[in-house]
Amino acid sequence: GYAPVAEYKAGHFGIGAAATRAQIAAWDTDIGPEGIELPAGRGSARDGGEIYRAQCAACHGANGEGMAPVFPALIGRDPRGENFDFASDPSIPRTIGNYWSHATTLYDYIRRAMPLYTPGSLSADETYAVTAYLLAANRVIPDTSVLDAAALRAVQMPARDRYVADDRSPTTR
Repeated sequence: GYAPVAEYKAGHFGIGAAATRAQIAAWDTDIGPEGIELPAGRGSARDGGEIYRAQCAACHGANGEGMAPVFPALIGRDPRGENFDFASDPSIPRTIGNYWSHATTLYDYIRRAMPLYTPGSLSADETYAVTAYLLAANRVIPDTSVLDAAALRAVQMPARDRYVADDRSPTTR
């Protein structure tokens, strides 16, 4: 018959090593809705437009219109979205301007997942700039805006009140 190796019986495969605190810290870069984890830096909507054209437009379109079916629209405040009726009308685009709940998590997503082929390659300043550009293009902030951690935390997204906070304790999730 088959006898599993001792390491497997102990609950692991016996390969690799425990991550160090420094390794964990390097990967622990997520930013929550409150934005307390935001890094130092700043960026303007104007500079963000240049970065967007160079790093984002190939997938999301020159005007943030998206490239169906893979790359979603980022820019657009469709009035039908103001009622948050996305479930009954799937034709309403879910853009940053009418669907995203927190500006801080927009920064987080851009920082960790974009650009598609080189995720995490934008500096903090570049990420603030692209975030500012997208928020300005969605008429959430003025196009003359410069964002840093404090300014980004102060942004109120149009759809913010449409979401219900997850108030479960971490042990019940």
